[in-house]
Amino acid sequence: MEQASLECLLAECFGYYLLQVGCLGLQLDPLRMSRIKSQVVLVPKGEDAFGNQCVVGDPQHLPVASDSIDTVLLPHTLDFSRNPHQLLREVERVLIPEGHVIIVGFNPWSLWGIWRLLRMRGKQVPWCGHFISAWRVHDWLSLLGFEIKAEQGVMFRPPLRHERMMQRLGFLERIGGRFWSPMSGAYVILAVKRVSRLTPIKPAWKLRPRRIRGSMAEPTANNIRHTRSSE
Repeated sequence: MEQASLECLLAECFGYYLLQVGCLGLQLDPLRMSRIKSQVVLVPKGEDAFGNQCVVGDPQHLPVASDSIDTVLLPHTLDFSRNPHQLLREVERVLIPEGHVIIVGFNPWSLWGIWRLLRMRGKQVPWCGHFISAWRVHDWLSLLGFEIKAEQGVMFRPPLRHERMMQRLGFLERIGGRFWSPMSGAYVILAVKRVSRLTPIKPAWKLRPRRIRGSMAEPTANNIRHTRSSE
């Protein structure tokens, strides 16, 4: 279901370079759905690297030049980051103006979030993640100058492994997007980096007439007579 959402959102992203940070959900292989040819996957230190497209580095300090990436993909990366806000700051730094970021995250206010609370002590993925709400991600993106371009909610059914039960609960997916969008188990956000372009305006300088201190002496009758007598 995430793959279907990513397929629609990646179709709106163009450019030369796409960077994926994190590998959770890599089995969906979202990069093949992108039209961007140059693609790199950054794997955190301590995880196994794979393929020629993979680079090992610290997501908190991306080894990427500023203003050089067209699209950044974060597949549940914020959910398992030790400092998600810092990661978003790095994403803002490496993106070009009008570049895109796609964020996939788990919704804590959903059936998945309730299941996580019941298994909070477990260390199994994904229940060991933070589950950051979409509203908080909106606030962080707004502070960094991003504008939300699109958002989709996916997976309204509970996280069950019973195939028949999941089929019976399929109606939740049909009505969830219409009435319960904030209750989806996961969300996919597409945001664009906006850069304000200020046009300098030259000040309209005006020369003020210089004031002469004091008052000018006006001619009087005595002065006129004195002048005539001296002549």
